[in-house]
Amino acid sequence: MIRSMTAFGRHRAPTERGDRDITAEIKSVNNRFLDCSVKLPRSYGYLEEKIKSYVSERGITRGKVDIYIGIDVIEETGVEVTLDRAAAETYIASLKALRDEFGLADDISVMSVAQNRDLFRTKRPEEDVERDWQDVKAVLALAVDKFIEAREREGVALGRDITAKIENIKALASRIKVLSEDDIAKYPAKLENRIKQLLSDFDVEIAEQRILTEAAVFADKASIDEELVRLSSHFEAFAEILDSPENSGRKLDFLLQEINRESNTIASKSANIEIARIVVDIKAELEKIREQIQNIE
Repeated sequence: MIRSMTAFGRHRAPTERGDRDITAEIKSVNNRFLDCSVKLPRSYGYLEEKIKSYVSERGITRGKVDIYIGIDVIEETGVEVTLDRAAAETYIASLKALRDEFGLADDISVMSVAQNRDLFRTKRPEEDVERDWQDVKAVLALAVDKFIEAREREGVALGRDITAKIENIKALASRIKVLSEDDIAKYPAKLENRIKQLLSDFDVEIAEQRILTEAAVFADKASIDEELVRLSSHFEAFAEILDSPENSGRKLDFLLQEINRESNTIASKSANIEIARIVVDIKAELEKIREQIQNIE
């Protein structure tokens, strides 16, 4: 099953103790590799790497992934807040200098200074680190569940559309096969008529064997059997990859390049205008598929 790289998941729930209300949001857009960024309250910054590791463990391997963790404290316990005295002294002295130099109103107060949160240090008991992670993980897990479900749901829609386009390309390739075989079958007669027209004013006999030899050379050069066989093989591989449980975006992209290469070879070998037009149609479908594949994980 293929998965889209565009998705969103969100979950909100209180902790079992009821002391915090946690919100987890995860969203992503397409990206060649995994680029994961986490935004969470500064005092919980130590959870960032755990969150990134968890996302990777859940099988998210590609996409620009943005994760937001919101933590509303209902009741704070076991947390010690201390003042960074050196930083506070420097900060207050700077405020006084600013006041004196520019003649500003003296509104330096405890509450105005306290707005600078860098002056305070929050210390949590060691056991709280794992407890906080388990609280966040419980909510994050459900958000990731919804996120992955959205990726898979979009992936199903992408898979159906890509399959339909591949079937269309297969039908076009079948038309090319019929046209190519018809060209090769009719070539000996066309060659003989052309030669007769050119030599109509001369009393010259053309050996039938020579015409057959030239026709054989043409058939060898114009034959696209190998390209059509490889195309058929690529179509089968495409279907297998679409049904594979593994992440398949890169594989599909590579396979699409191979299909495009065979199409170019077919166009270069054939002088048939109708075949050339069909190849253009094939390449147009391939371009549509390529755009969709860019969004597959």
